[in-house]
Amino acid sequence: MNFFITGTDTEVGKTYVTKLLIESLRADGVDAVGFKPISCGDREDGRLLAEASGNLNIDEVNPMHLGSALAPLAAALLENKTIDPAELVSAYREFAERQGTVLVEGAGGWEVPITQNYFISDLAKDLNLPVILVAANRLGALNHILLSIKAIQDKGLKCAGIILNQLEDEMDTPMITNKGLLESLTDVPLLEHVIHGQDFLDPDLIDFIKES
Repeated sequence: MNFFITGTDTEVGKTYVTKLLIESLRADGVDAVGFKPISCGDREDGRLLAEASGNLNIDEVNPMHLGSALAPLAAALLENKTIDPAELVSAYREFAERQGTVLVEGAGGWEVPITQNYFISDLAKDLNLPVILVAANRLGALNHILLSIKAIQDKGLKCAGIILNQLEDEMDTPMITNKGLLESLTDVPLLEHVIHGQDFLDPDLIDFIKES
């Protein structure tokens, strides 16, 4: 099964987690690849996913790139470009037909605008994929996670699980308590707590992806 990977915000580690998932799945014999429909700013995220996917062509993995480090809507306006959501959906479908397991990484958070009336959440809905939510483990994470889960479910999609990503070496009290509280606040499973610098994933998470 393919998955859509979103974040509670920008810079929470979506690409890092997606890259780890791809590498771990491929090491376990799964033909897993990444797909970044749209990127803004530098193209590092797309490059990392293309390399992790067996050195695929970056234009296949990341069909639309805007040079400005802004939300897609703002970047397109600044660069006088037009984004056609149907082309993003079509690019995914053509890509997925040639691949095994595809992990689609969104841009920023769940409601980042792609056009004036089309958001990352709409793209996920059109792709009709279960969603994995990546959150930076920090103060405020519980609020952002619970709001994001509700928004995903309100869109009629399944939130398949949460991945907490540790962005710092040292852990404070909110970081320590977030994991335990999440398990009591939502039925959505916590799939993994990625420690800062961790370069592997729990085999149970890999089995979860393979068996879904």
